Amino acid sequence: MQKLLTTHKSCPLEIRRFSYFCVMNTQHDNDGASSVHKGKYDVFEYRQFTIRQTHAAMKVGTDSDLLGTLSQGGTQILDIGTGTGILSLMLAQRYPESRITAIEIDNDAILDARYNFEQSQYHNRISLEHISFQDYLEKHTGEETFDSIVCNPPYFDKSLECPNLGRARARHSSSLPFEVLIHGAYTLLQPDGIFSVNITPEVFDNFTALCQKEGFSLQNIYRIQTIPGKAPKRFILCYKKGIVDEVIDALHCMRNADGSRSEWYLNQLRAFLIVKV
Repeated sequence: MQKLLTTHKSCPLEIRRFSYFCVMNTQHDNDGASSVHKGKYDVFEYRQFTIRQTHAAMKVGTDSDLLGTLSQGGTQILDIGTGTGILSLMLAQRYPESRITAIEIDNDAILDARYNFEQSQYHNRISLEHISFQDYLEKHTGEETFDSIVCNPPYFDKSLECPNLGRARARHSSSLPFEVLIHGAYTLLQPDGIFSVNITPEVFDNFTALCQKEGFSLQNIYRIQTIPGKAPKRFILCYKKGIVDEVIDALHCMRNADGSRSEWYLNQLRAFLIVKV
């Protein structure tokens, strides 16, 4: 296994910072975009598209930013649980020849995703379906349509579910069990296709075991630290429907020791961030 480590240097770029509300109304900060206060944290502007999130339960955050930059795309991409549509739009920007199918079950999130796609320059390359992954899979059983599938999957245990149905669907695995997600992704991928996900370290062993049982091989693992010296908080994983000769295992850190954004983080998001020198 090859391990790649990064160095962390201060960057002269001053990012336009914003805050957003996440689960349980805890306020966090994120450097991914510039906020436009039509409503409280309703609209976020990236370089080439804008995200409206007035309806979706789960808002724009670092998880989606990193998955959007580290996931492997292709020419035919499936975005499972698109939410606001952020992953589809980032992949449309990164892969100009791609055509993307985005699916979403939530009645509120679908409103934001539809608006964001229609208002973007990529609207003719992204199709949106209001459907659960289970129903989508049933409709397309036997089709190996995609060379890339991306998902920011629900990973919390059912016992911890919150009363907000939209947030519960987005965050808890009872709405989309790992077994169903992994089997469906494998079924819909072409040979050598890539399945990219963002998960927590706590579920990594179980998730990877299920992927291997299905026939996937782990190709890339990006371990994401918040600050140097801390244990990774998120894993961005790329699984291949096929054989992998060597796994690339990389450790990256979002912030420097002084709290500033790391050079690695800024480089990852440079094509998307609105920044000022």
